[in-house]
Amino acid sequence: MQPEPPMPDASTLTAERAPAPVARAGTANVLRLAIAQALAGANSVVVFSTGAIVGDMLAPSKILATLPISIFVVGMAACSLPAGSIARRYGRNAAFMSGTSCGVLVGLLSALAILAANFWLFSAAMFFGGAYAAVVFSFRFAAAECVPPERRPRALSTVMAGGIFAGVIGPQLVTHTMNLWPPHLFAATFLAQAAVAALAAVVLAGVRLPRPAADVLAGGRPLAVILAQPRFIIAVVCGAVSYLLMNFVMTAAPLAMHLCGHAQEDANLGLQWHVIAMYGPSFFTGRLITRFGASSVVAAGLTLTGAAAIVGLAGVDVAHFWLSLILLGLGWNFGFVGASAMVLECHQPEERTRVQSVNDFIVFGMVALGSFSSGGLLTSYGWDTVLWVSFVPLALAASALALMAVRGARRLA
Repeated sequence: MQPEPPMPDASTLTAERAPAPVARAGTANVLRLAIAQALAGANSVVVFSTGAIVGDMLAPSKILATLPISIFVVGMAACSLPAGSIARRYGRNAAFMSGTSCGVLVGLLSALAILAANFWLFSAAMFFGGAYAAVVFSFRFAAAECVPPERRPRALSTVMAGGIFAGVIGPQLVTHTMNLWPPHLFAATFLAQAAVAALAAVVLAGVRLPRPAADVLAGGRPLAVILAQPRFIIAVVCGAVSYLLMNFVMTAAPLAMHLCGHAQEDANLGLQWHVIAMYGPSFFTGRLITRFGASSVVAAGLTLTGAAAIVGLAGVDVAHFWLSLILLGLGWNFGFVGASAMVLECHQPEERTRVQSVNDFIVFGMVALGSFSSGGLLTSYGWDTVLWVSFVPLALAASALALMAVRGARRLA
């Protein structure tokens, strides 16, 4: 039996000239990636729902409570470039399988750490969770390679929309498993998370993407030239700030609710609606980008993020936390998806994996810095300080976006 020929790269075909089998294969790939996003995205939800709580239970000092989540974000940053290198050299499928292997490993190690009451093992396990998340975030760019150029924003947002189901799967996974292995709170949760990661690997095994050709591996402009583009710089700044603030506030929120006397179930439900808000708009974010432009969508995201901080400052009732988390999720979606669409405009096909992985490395590196400071600010100065500090990077991103708009207006004048 002859092996199946590789699928042509749909990103190089126009909508009119793309053969029907290629178009169908591209649609099937996007669908599988969206399903995998739903399953694999639950990994991050479980971590953010439980990481600070487990850290608070196991840490030798309360100031280290959010360290596991910070290490999770460090893993995202540290593994973005290696994941991009694997995808560039061996194909995205190899990167997908490496990531899901880390997803299984984080679940098993975290459960073991809880059973052994070992804070440092739990923190180390979070690094593998971050590696898994770094690969999961490459799904959005992989989807863009499956379709013609004019459909890329829509494909990207379709895959991100899969995360809305992660917003249901993750919190429900925590709620229904956290007490299954008394007295080891959340031990069964992480075992269930490992099983979900294995299921995601099965789904990803059916994704058919072309292996990189030799000329693609050798081609492209020098990376310094690509990174020096003003539009790329602004895309990275806006993407980094959107993700930084979402992580900065969300990392502290469950522990802040706990410290305010709210039930874990309330925190789980708030995080569930937060994640739904993060991914729900993706059903139409791509259309908004196509109609109004990526920069306008990013501006809307930054505005919503600012509104989230204002609501959080208004009070510490459950309703304040929930509404703040929902607005934060909406702001992240518009800001991060819009910035990702801007990145797609800054590279040629042969440069994509390098540029995308560098973008994610910078974004997640900034997020890691914010994550490390979030727990310390919360435990030392309180929830309000976390929210007030968030306005500083927000002003930076808004200024960068305004500068781009002014430059564009001058070119048109």
